[in-house]
Amino acid sequence: MPGKAPGGVETGAGRTRALVIGPYLHARPPRHATPAQGGGNSRSPEARIAEARGLAQAIDVDVVDALIVTLGQIRPATYLGQGKVEDIAARTKTEDIDLVIMDCALSPVQQRNLEKAFAAKVIDRTGLILEIFGRRALTREGTLQVELAHLTYQKSRLVRSWTHLERQRGGFGFLGGPGETQIETDRRLIQERIARIERELEKVKKTRGLHRKSRRSVPYPVVALVGYTNAGKSTLFNRLTRAGVVAEDMLFATLDPTLRALKLPRGSEIILSDTVGFISDLPTMLIAAFKATLEEVLEADIILHVRDIAHEDSEAQRADVDAVLAELGIDVQKPGRLLEVWNKIDAVDSERGLALLNAARRQPPNNRPVLISALTGQGVDDLLSRIETLLGAERVILDLSLDAGDGQGRHWLYEHSEVLSRSDGTEGRLLLTVSVPPALAETVRRRFIEIPRRARAARQ
Repeated sequence: MPGKAPGGVETGAGRTRALVIGPYLHARPPRHATPAQGGGNSRSPEARIAEARGLAQAIDVDVVDALIVTLGQIRPATYLGQGKVEDIAARTKTEDIDLVIMDCALSPVQQRNLEKAFAAKVIDRTGLILEIFGRRALTREGTLQVELAHLTYQKSRLVRSWTHLERQRGGFGFLGGPGETQIETDRRLIQERIARIERELEKVKKTRGLHRKSRRSVPYPVVALVGYTNAGKSTLFNRLTRAGVVAEDMLFATLDPTLRALKLPRGSEIILSDTVGFISDLPTMLIAAFKATLEEVLEADIILHVRDIAHEDSEAQRADVDAVLAELGIDVQKPGRLLEVWNKIDAVDSERGLALLNAARRQPPNNRPVLISALTGQGVDDLLSRIETLLGAERVILDLSLDAGDGQGRHWLYEHSEVLSRSDGTEGRLLLTVSVPPALAETVRRRFIEIPRRARAARQ
C-alpha cells in the first residue's frame, strides 16, 4: 500500500502527480523587466522547461508532463491568460493532477487565484527551490538557513489552507497538509520565529569563525568549489579527497558545505570546500540566508568554478554563477582568484573536445581554463598543478638556518611548508629554503633564524 512521506508527498504508486508549466514571454521583455518576469534569461524555452522538470523530479513527484506556455504579456491576476488557465484547469481535472509547478515567480494573489482555478496546489519556482533545500539540508546550520528563507518567503503569503510553520522531515510542507502541530501563521509568529533563527545562526556563524581562526593558525590555503547545480563539483571533490560526499545526477544533490584537507603534488596542503550549487533566478532570500554557508567561498584563496562544459547552456550557467558571486561581493575578474574548470570533457565528441581545447589555449595564461573529467580523472593532475602554481604566486620564499639536530623543527617545516632546497652550513647548521603562505611567514620567522638572501649567497 502506498503511503505518505513525512513532508506530505506520497510514496510508491500514490506519488503526487505534478504538472510543470513554463510560462515564458515570447517577445523581448521591456528593459525594466526582472528575471522572474522573463528579462535577462538567455536560455531557450526548451532548456528552461527541462531544468524545471529536473527540479520537480528532485522532490520525488510523478511529473506527468512539462508544458511550455508562450505568453504575450503577464496577467496581474493569474500570470497566464484566461484561455490558458481554463485549458490547464481542464487537464488537472481529467488527469488527476495534485500539484502544478509554475516555472516563474508568482505573487501571492496569482498563486491563490491559480489554486482556485486548478483545484490543485500551486507552487512557483521559488517555492520549489525552497522545498528542495528543505529536503536536502542535513546540518543544523543548513536547516536553520533554509527555514529562515522559507519563513521570509511565507511572510507575504499566509495561505492558511495549506501552509504551516512546523518543521518536518522531507521538506517544509509546501506539498503536504497540516503537520503534527498546526501553528497560527500570522506575521507576529513568523517574525518571532525569524528572530529566534537569526539568533541561532549568529551562534553558528561565531562557531564557524572560531573554526576558521583555528585553521588560519596552521594555516592552510582554502580552495572552494563553486558552480551551477549538477556541474560535477561533488564528483570532483570525491576524486580529489576520496571523501564520500553524495554525488548524483540530480539537481542540488549537495546542500551543506563539506571541507577536507588535500595534499598537493609538491607536498603543500590545502583545505578543499564543496558548496551548494547555484541556479538561475536563485531566490534572493536564499542568497541572504546562505551567506554563512558561503563564507568559505568569500574567504577562499582560490575559487574553482566548475562548469558542465558539455551542457548546451554552459555559457548561460557561467553567467548565472558569476552573477551570484558578484552579489556575494566576490570580484571574479581579480587575477589568480578564480579558475574555470571545464568539467565533463568525456561527454563531448572528439571534434568538440578539440575545439574546447583550442578555445582554452587562446585565453591568457592567468585565466586559462583547465579541461577535466571528474568522472574519469582526465586532466585532474593538470588541475592540481595549476592550483599549486596559483598558490605559489603569493607564497613567501625564506632562507632559514637551524641546528642540524633540531629534528622536530625540521619535521615541522616539511609538514607546514614546501622545502625548495636543503644544504649543510657551517658549525653544525642546516640551511633550508622554504616556500610558505603569507599568513605563515611571521610564524616561521619567529621560530627559526632567517638568513638574508645576500648573506646566504655569500656563505655559499
